[in-house]
Amino acid sequence: MPAAAVRAYVALGANLGDPVATLRVALDQLERLPDTALAAQSSLYATQPVDAGGPDYCNAVAALDTRLDALDLFHALQGIERAHGRERSYRNAPRTLDLDLLLYGDTRMDTPALTLPHPRMHLRAFVLAPLAEIAPELVIPAHGAVRQLLAAITDQPIRKLP
Repeated sequence: MPAAAVRAYVALGANLGDPVATLRVALDQLERLPDTALAAQSSLYATQPVDAGGPDYCNAVAALDTRLDALDLFHALQGIERAHGRERSYRNAPRTLDLDLLLYGDTRMDTPALTLPHPRMHLRAFVLAPLAEIAPELVIPAHGAVRQLLAAITDQPIRKLP
Protein backbone atom coordinates (compact mmCIF):
# COMPACT_ATOMS: atom_id res chain seq x y z
CA MET A 1 0.00 0.00 0.00
CA PRO A 2 1.38 3.45 -0.85
CA ALA A 3 2.41 5.54 2.16
CA ALA A 4 0.56 8.58 0.82
CA ALA A 5 -2.67 8.80 -1.10
CA VAL A 6 -2.44 8.63 -4.88
CA ARG A 7 -4.86 10.42 -7.21
CA ALA A 8 -6.56 7.88 -9.47
CA TYR A 9 -9.18 8.46 -12.15
CA VAL A 10 -11.94 5.96 -12.86
CA ALA A 11 -14.31 5.99 -15.83
CA LEU A 12 -17.85 4.76 -15.19
CA GLY A 13 -20.26 3.60 -17.86
CA ALA A 14 -23.51 1.65 -18.15
CA ASN A 15 -26.11 1.06 -20.84
CA LEU A 16 -28.31 -1.71 -19.45
CA GLY A 17 -31.02 -1.48 -16.80
CA ASP A 18 -31.21 2.01 -15.26
CA PRO A 19 -27.76 3.43 -16.12
CA VAL A 20 -28.23 6.74 -14.28
CA ALA A 21 -29.20 5.02 -11.03
CA THR A 22 -26.42 2.47 -11.48
CA LEU A 23 -23.75 5.15 -11.84
CA ARG A 24 -25.02 7.00 -8.79
CA VAL A 25 -24.83 3.82 -6.70
CA ALA A 26 -21.40 2.98 -8.13
CA LEU A 27 -20.09 6.45 -7.20
CA ASP A 28 -21.26 5.85 -3.65
CA GLN A 29 -19.53 2.46 -3.66
CA LEU A 30 -16.29 4.05 -4.88
CA GLU A 31 -16.45 6.51 -2.00
CA ARG A 32 -16.79 3.62 0.46
CA LEU A 33 -13.72 1.72 -0.73
CA PRO A 34 -11.16 1.22 2.06
CA ASP A 35 -8.42 3.84 2.35
CA THR A 36 -10.08 5.81 -0.45
CA ALA A 37 -11.84 9.17 -0.72
CA LEU A 38 -13.95 10.44 -3.61
CA ALA A 39 -12.16 13.69 -4.51
CA ALA A 40 -14.36 14.71 -7.45
CA GLN A 41 -17.02 13.38 -9.75
CA SER A 42 -18.10 14.64 -13.13
CA SER A 43 -21.57 15.23 -14.38
CA LEU A 44 -23.28 12.35 -16.13
CA TYR A 45 -23.04 12.22 -19.92
CA ALA A 46 -24.99 10.37 -22.61
CA THR A 47 -23.04 8.81 -25.47
CA GLN A 48 -23.59 6.37 -28.27
CA PRO A 49 -21.69 3.08 -28.05
CA VAL A 50 -18.22 3.18 -29.62
CA ASP A 51 -17.22 0.11 -31.66
CA ALA A 52 -20.40 -1.66 -30.46
CA GLY A 53 -24.16 -1.74 -30.69
CA GLY A 54 -26.83 -1.44 -28.04
CA PRO A 55 -28.51 1.39 -26.17
CA ASP A 56 -26.79 4.71 -25.40
CA TYR A 57 -24.41 4.80 -22.45
CA CYS A 58 -24.43 6.93 -19.37
CA ASN A 59 -20.84 7.90 -18.52
CA ALA A 60 -18.93 9.76 -15.82
CA VAL A 61 -15.43 10.02 -14.35
CA ALA A 62 -14.46 9.99 -10.69
CA ALA A 63 -11.24 11.19 -9.09
CA LEU A 64 -10.19 9.11 -6.11
CA ASP A 65 -7.50 9.73 -3.52
CA THR A 66 -6.50 6.25 -2.48
CA ARG A 67 -3.89 4.40 -0.49
CA LEU A 68 -4.80 1.14 -2.23
CA ASP A 69 -2.14 0.06 -4.70
CA ALA A 70 -3.10 0.03 -8.38
CA LEU A 71 -3.87 -3.69 -8.60
CA ASP A 72 -5.87 -3.70 -5.37
CA LEU A 73 -7.91 -0.76 -6.65
CA PHE A 74 -8.40 -2.51 -10.00
CA HIS A 75 -9.66 -5.66 -8.25
CA ALA A 76 -11.99 -3.59 -6.05
CA LEU A 77 -13.44 -2.00 -9.20
CA GLN A 78 -14.02 -5.44 -10.71
CA GLY A 79 -15.79 -6.49 -7.52
CA ILE A 80 -18.17 -3.53 -7.81
CA GLU A 81 -18.83 -4.45 -11.45
CA ARG A 82 -19.62 -8.05 -10.50
CA ALA A 83 -21.98 -6.86 -7.74
CA HIS A 84 -23.90 -5.03 -10.47
CA GLY A 85 -24.16 -8.15 -12.63
CA ARG A 86 -21.37 -7.31 -15.07
CA GLU A 87 -20.81 -10.06 -17.59
CA ARG A 88 -17.97 -10.15 -20.09
CA SER A 89 -19.72 -12.19 -22.76
CA TYR A 90 -17.85 -10.58 -25.67
CA ARG A 91 -15.70 -7.53 -26.40
CA ASN A 92 -17.65 -4.26 -26.12
CA ALA A 93 -20.85 -6.03 -25.08
CA PRO A 94 -23.58 -3.86 -23.49
CA ARG A 95 -22.92 -3.45 -19.77
CA THR A 96 -24.75 -3.12 -16.50
CA LEU A 97 -21.63 -1.34 -15.22
CA ASP A 98 -18.14 -0.74 -16.53
CA LEU A 99 -15.42 0.72 -14.28
CA ASP A 100 -12.09 1.45 -15.96
CA LEU A 101 -9.02 2.55 -14.05
CA LEU A 102 -7.74 5.33 -16.30
CA LEU A 103 -4.81 6.75 -14.36
CA TYR A 104 -3.14 5.92 -11.07
CA GLY A 105 -0.86 8.84 -10.28
CA ASP A 106 2.06 8.76 -12.70
CA THR A 107 2.15 4.96 -12.73
CA ARG A 108 2.95 3.23 -15.99
CA MET A 109 2.09 -0.44 -15.99
CA ASP A 110 1.55 -3.07 -18.65
CA THR A 111 0.54 -6.44 -17.25
CA PRO A 112 -1.94 -9.03 -18.50
CA ALA A 113 -4.43 -7.73 -15.92
CA LEU A 114 -3.92 -3.96 -16.10
CA THR A 115 -2.42 -1.34 -18.39
CA LEU A 116 -1.85 2.21 -17.10
CA PRO A 117 -2.54 4.74 -18.36
CA HIS A 118 -5.63 3.14 -19.91
CA PRO A 119 -4.58 2.40 -23.50
CA ARG A 120 -7.61 3.95 -25.29
CA MET A 121 -8.67 6.75 -22.96
CA HIS A 122 -7.18 9.44 -25.19
CA LEU A 123 -9.43 8.32 -28.07
CA ARG A 124 -12.79 8.38 -26.27
CA ALA A 125 -14.98 11.46 -25.86
CA PHE A 126 -16.97 9.60 -23.19
CA VAL A 127 -13.80 9.57 -21.08
CA LEU A 128 -12.26 12.90 -22.07
CA ALA A 129 -15.33 15.14 -21.64
CA PRO A 130 -16.06 14.14 -18.03
CA LEU A 131 -12.33 14.04 -17.27
CA ALA A 132 -11.90 17.59 -18.64
CA GLU A 133 -14.75 18.71 -16.41
CA ILE A 134 -13.06 17.59 -13.18
CA ALA A 135 -9.37 17.86 -14.17
CA PRO A 136 -9.12 20.41 -17.01
CA GLU A 137 -5.32 20.79 -16.74
CA LEU A 138 -4.62 17.04 -16.66
CA VAL A 139 -2.07 15.68 -19.11
CA ILE A 140 -2.24 12.04 -20.18
CA PRO A 141 1.32 10.69 -20.35
CA ALA A 142 2.54 10.15 -23.94
CA HIS A 143 -0.68 11.66 -25.38
CA GLY A 144 -1.11 15.24 -24.19
CA ALA A 145 -3.54 17.57 -22.49
CA VAL A 146 -7.06 16.28 -21.93
CA ARG A 147 -8.70 19.42 -23.35
CA GLN A 148 -6.64 19.27 -26.55
CA LEU A 149 -7.33 15.58 -27.00
CA LEU A 150 -11.06 16.18 -26.54
CA ALA A 151 -11.06 19.04 -29.06
CA ALA A 152 -9.55 16.68 -31.65
CA ILE A 153 -12.44 14.19 -31.35
CA THR A 154 -15.27 15.45 -33.51
CA ASP A 155 -16.95 12.21 -34.54
CA GLN A 156 -18.21 11.09 -31.11
CA PRO A 157 -21.32 13.00 -30.01
CA ILE A 158 -21.68 13.48 -26.27
CA ARG A 159 -24.16 15.45 -24.19
CA LYS A 160 -24.24 16.36 -20.54
CA LEU A 161 -27.33 15.04 -18.75
CA PRO A 162 -29.39 17.44 -16.62
